[in-house]
Parts: sequence; structure tokens; C-alpha cells
Amino acid sequence: MTRIKKAAVIGAGVMGAAIAGHLANAGIRTVLLDIVPKELTEEEKAKGFTLEDRAVRNRIAQTGKDRLFKEKPSPLFHKKVADLIETGNLEDDFEKLGEVDWVIEAIVENLKIKQNLFADVEKVWKPGIIVSSNTSGISIREMVANRSEEFRSHFLGTHFFNPPRYMKLLEIIPTEATDPAIVSGMKAFAESVLGKGVVMAKDTPNFIANRIGVYGLQVTFQKMLEEGLGPDEVDTVTGRAMGRPKSATFRTLDLVGLDTFVHVSDNVRENVTDAEEKKAFEVPELLKEMVNKGWLGAKSGQGFFKRVKTEKGKEILVLDPKTKEYRPRKKLKAPSLEMSKRAKTMKEQLRALVYADDPAGRLAWYISKKVLLYSAARIPEIADDIISVDRAMRWGFNWDLGPFEFWDAIGVEKSVARMKEEGETIPPLVEELLASGSKSFYEKSSEEDRVFHLGGKFTKVEEHPKVINLAKLKEQGKVIKGNKGASLIDIGDDVALLEFHSPKNAIATDIIQMINTSVKEVSDNYRGLVIGNQGSTFCVGANLMLILMEAQDQNWPELDLMVRQFQKTMGSLRYMDKPVVAAPFNMTLGGGVEVSLPCDRIQASSELYMGLVETGVGLIPGGGGNKELLLRWMDGVDPKDRIALQPLVNHVFETIAMAKVSTSAMEARDYKFLRREDGITMNGDHLLYDAKQQVLALDAAGYRPPQPKKIPVVGETGYNTLRLGAYGMLQSGYISEHDYKIATKLAYVLAGGTVPEGTLVDEQYLLDIEREAFLSLAGEPKSQQRMMHMLTKNKPLRN
Repeated sequence: MTRIKKAAVIGAGVMGAAIAGHLANAGIRTVLLDIVPKELTEEEKAKGFTLEDRAVRNRIAQTGKDRLFKEKPSPLFHKKVADLIETGNLEDDFEKLGEVDWVIEAIVENLKIKQNLFADVEKVWKPGIIVSSNTSGISIREMVANRSEEFRSHFLGTHFFNPPRYMKLLEIIPTEATDPAIVSGMKAFAESVLGKGVVMAKDTPNFIANRIGVYGLQVTFQKMLEEGLGPDEVDTVTGRAMGRPKSATFRTLDLVGLDTFVHVSDNVRENVTDAEEKKAFEVPELLKEMVNKGWLGAKSGQGFFKRVKTEKGKEILVLDPKTKEYRPRKKLKAPSLEMSKRAKTMKEQLRALVYADDPAGRLAWYISKKVLLYSAARIPEIADDIISVDRAMRWGFNWDLGPFEFWDAIGVEKSVARMKEEGETIPPLVEELLASGSKSFYEKSSEEDRVFHLGGKFTKVEEHPKVINLAKLKEQGKVIKGNKGASLIDIGDDVALLEFHSPKNAIATDIIQMINTSVKEVSDNYRGLVIGNQGSTFCVGANLMLILMEAQDQNWPELDLMVRQFQKTMGSLRYMDKPVVAAPFNMTLGGGVEVSLPCDRIQASSELYMGLVETGVGLIPGGGGNKELLLRWMDGVDPKDRIALQPLVNHVFETIAMAKVSTSAMEARDYKFLRREDGITMNGDHLLYDAKQQVLALDAAGYRPPQPKKIPVVGETGYNTLRLGAYGMLQSGYISEHDYKIATKLAYVLAGGTVPEGTLVDEQYLLDIEREAFLSLAGEPKSQQRMMHMLTKNKPLRN
């Protein structure tokens, strides 16, 4: 794997600055450079600056860096990572390009300007430095056509997708001159260090994802105009119903920027030779008019959609393509859309839609047909295999299925027969597939997956060695034990994994039972346990509906038993005689945090939204979360140092009372959800592998479980301190009366009740008062209102 310790980004626009930000996320020192301004701003004039002042000369790069703090969602894992970004300019700091391991160009999409830049870069370039372009479609080989052979051997395309922190795809585009060792090294580096899903693309217009994605958007736009539909009606079909993001087509265009879309479309049209393909990428007149008017989408405040204030509040209007006026939104209604919603599988959902003879079905069929045929016809021009195309569309456009996976889902044989009836030309790749007797591009079995290639053969789908595929392991019979809510799976090397698979991975009795079962099984037969899964969320917490129903029925003995069992089970994780590692990712809330905190280690995904959020539903943590977070904050503090204890308890109180949620794993360390020894994985696909390695390392080191210990509490004095702070917020109008009631209950638990300050209590004592507070709040009508509101509206109620 290539080692990159220091990098430079040339161009501090939206993309260049965000790339620098993500390099900093990965711990890489980065120099961000841009041109020297030619004139002063009014603010600079007022300060008496001249064009020779360093602050002025670095202004453009510094503005790009400053923008990282303002953008939402944040391009940075944590504000402190920005300290790794040094700003400068292309005149005073150009020599610094010869002091880094990797130079990334992210300037204007103009071939001549890029060629001139790389001519200058070569003057300071030293052998071994990798140079790449972040172009979205300009020819990689043309950029360095006149550079030396050695420089060209270190040059390639590295096309990040925006925003780089969140978009998984990185297209790597080598030329025939690029050293293969550099290509493979950069691929490994991007996957492991930057957390990217890498696709090898060919040096063709717009590479893979933008070539197919923009074609699909053009086809959809043109079909909308032909059918007299509105953007809102089309988006009803082209979003989740087709396995695409909720932003669908026209909301996506608004987010991307209509001017950007026009530029990318023009780039393909100008660089392809086929007349039919050129026509497909012609920008519709309506789109040109919108760009000329400055209706560029979200960045200009209006595009296909516009947010306005009305008497009813804020409303989103949509552009009517016929009148070119904005009107209220409406959805396209069709039986096929309702049928697809009720489908149990993606295959059933797509077939219910694309084969339906109603407006939604006909639209979905036409768009799908065109994109599928186009994708197949572009192989091997844009990529050597269909996996690269499928991954590029999933990782770069957030499609649930790539084109060939989609084709398998709707049935290749059936769809091709219809396409032929409609006079379409079927690409050679598809004809070869059907001629071979196969009916799908992918052949899946419990042992291995195979994929079809040009030439009529199937080859094995190669997985990254750090990918643990739970679905495949279950197909192979590796489930040790299981029930409706969870399964214990053998993941090799005598390590077991506990997978939650309830709706949203919410914790109920079945999961608690499986945790207890897993503790015994692993204790008897395995080296250790990983708790993780490969769903969309790690765990959203306890089953709120179950808690609400028991509370409304006033079934207090049952609810008390449920909470006791949860607490006891979390204790069994803490004191198990084999190492336990949690692998949380994405949404890890409430009970999901309480499952993670008692574990010996946490191996977290870099994208971790972790928090004890129970106050938002009128409760406090009830599964030991208060105690566990308290222990983390007090770790290493002298229990006799009463002065030191109160500020720590204040931090815990603030974190839980305000339901703070980390925006990254790095920020989770600020809240002590993660400790210094806990790990962070940049690539979510490698998370379970890394967690397993933690288990093996702990076992190899001669693991010994922790021992129960007494906990110093701040007692009545600390309780009054916490309560006074909450009362001040109540008086200032920051919180409601019910918020204050919740806060006082939480304060009582964290302070250890009204015992004398400095009293040493055991863990069970804290669990008992936590459980009593939890049950009393569950009986409050206003807490039940909050629970119901969250269940029905999916957002907190402040009553």
C-alpha cells in the first residue's frame, strides 16, 4: 500500500477544499493552494492591507478552508482536524509541491489550463511524488501528453465524488503510462486510509458513474417533457420506488447544480463520436434557460424546486415545464406505485413497477430500459467488467442496485424480449449472456458469487480480504444460534459475532435473550465476541413501542422485569471472561450505546452518530448507560479528589440531559463514548474485520475481565448543584417544566442520590436508582406523549 504522510491540493474551490478536509480527516497533513488575488476586498482595504500582504495572497485558499467550518453536513470529522490543513498560494508556496507525497489538482475544468499547471508542477516535482487530477471528465492522458515519461508514470486520475467525506466512490483512472505499482498502491491506500470504494475506470469522457448517471438524467428529463409531466411527478417514480435515493431525479439535479450538470453533459457530447450518443447528451432548451436565469438549484435558492414562505409557513414549490412558473407540488398516483410499496423484496418491488401498464410503470420502464441498454453498450469502452459499473452507480449515485444488478432483478430474458419487440438494439454483452444459456449477469451460491464477462464466461467476484460478508456466512451455515431478533455467527478464527436484525435493530426481549445466549456460548467455546451487523444502522435503541404499551397498561412489574433484565445482560457483557468488542456505525442511539459501552473495546466506523438520547422521549437511559458513561469520565481520577469529581459529573449530566449525539467517531471521543484505546475504521466495509482483530489481539495478550469496583459519587451536594443548573435553564425559558423533571431525575441518578458527598457505592446501587427513575418517568403522561410523538412523527416533542 502506498504511504501518504503529506499531500497538497491545488485549487481551493468547493471540491478542492473538501478533498483537503477529507485528507485531514484521515490524519494527513495537507497544503491547500490557490491563485493570488488580483485586487483587494473592501474589508482588506479597511484594514490597510496591500496586495503584498500574506493574508491577502493566501485569501482564496484560506476562504476555502474557512468554508469547511460552515458547510452542513460538515466535511470534517472534527474541527480540530482542520489544523492539519496549511493554506498558501501558487506563487509563494509552489516549491512546497516538491515536499509532499501526493499532489492533487482540483482547478477549473479547462484542459489547456491544466496542461500549463502540470508543466509548472514538473519543475518542482521530485521522483516518487504521485500527481493526480480530480477532473470529472477531461482526458487524463491529454493533461500530461507533453510531460516526461517518469512524470507520466506517476500520474493518474483520482475522481472524488462530492462531498468527499460522505460519498464512497473514488474513480481511479490510470493511463497507459502510469506505473501499475502506483495504481495498485493508491487503490489500497484509498480503500484503507481514506475509506473509499475504489473503481478502476478508463480514460473516457466522464469515466463511469457520471457517464451513465448523466445519461440517465438526460433520458428522464427528455421523457418528462415528452409526456407533459412535472419534476415532482417524475420524482415520485424515480426515487425509492426504483431503488434510487429519495432525492430522485430533479431534486438531485438541484443539489448537484444545474450549471454543473450542463457542463458535464456538454463534456460528453463534445468528446463522443457516435451521432446518436451526441444527441442524447444535448442539453434541453428549458435547462439552458434556467441556467441563463441563474436558477441553478439549491445553491441559488431555486431550480426545479423553490422554497417559499406562505401563510401556512414554509412551502416547497415546483417548476411547471410548460408555463415556467412555480406551482404547488403533487405526486403521480398509480396502482403500480402502491404495489411496489407492498413488495417484500427489491426484485418484487421493481417488477411490480416496471412491468405495470400505468403512467408510473411506463415511465419507469422507459428510463430503466434506456439506462440498461446504454450501460451494456458502453462495456468495454468505459470499464472492463460489469462489477465496476454496478459499484460505481451504487457508490457514486447511491443506487440500491447497479444497472446489471437491476437487470437481473427485473429478469434479463423477459426484459430483453420486450426491448426487441419495441425495436431496440441489444448490445453484444447481453446477446452473449443469453446465447450462453444463462439468464442473469450474476450467479450466486453459498460458496462464491460469479459474474459474466464479455467472451461468454463467468468469473469469481473477488471480495476485499478485509470484508466479512455476514449474509454469505449465513448461507454457508455459520449461524451458531439465533432467534427473530438476533443471530450468533461464526466468523472464523474461533471468534463469534452477534448480529441484531430486528426492525432498525431496536432492542427487545428476543435480542436480550440472544445476548445472554451468546455470552454463555462464547464463554464456553470461542476466543471472543464481536457485536455488529451490516444493516443501515447499528441500533436505534430499545423498542420504544413495547415500553410505551407496558407503561400505558400500567404493567409495572413486567416493565420493571424488562429493565432489570436489560441491566443484568449489559453487566454480563462487561464481566464476561472472554473479550467483547462492539462495532457501532451510523445511528447508534440509546440502547445501542448501552450495548457498546460495557464492551472491552469499541471499534467504531468513522461515520458514527452516537448518543444517549432518551430525554428526547421523556426518559433517561435505563440499561446502565448513566453508570457506564460516569465510569468513563471518572476513569483515572482519584476517588478522594472530591473537587475533581463534580466537573466530570457535570459533563455526563450535560451529555445525557441534552441528548448530545456525535457527528463522527472522532467527536464521540469528546463525549467519552469512545476511549483512547478504542479504534476507528475509515472504511465501513472493513469494520467487522477490524473488530475481529481487536478480539484476537486481546485474547493473544492473555485477556482478563475487569473486576467490579466501588464508585465515588458527589451525593446530595452534587445533586443540588446539577439541579440548580437545570433550574436556571428552566427560568431562562430554555427548557420546559417536564424537561426540568427529567433533568432532576437524571441528576439524582448521576449524583448517586442524597448520600454524603464522596460516598463509595457499588454498581448495583446506581443501577437500582436508575431503574426507579426510568420507571417513574415512563408513568408520566407527558413522557408517554413524547414516546407516542416519536413513534408517529419520528421527531422529538417538547411539551
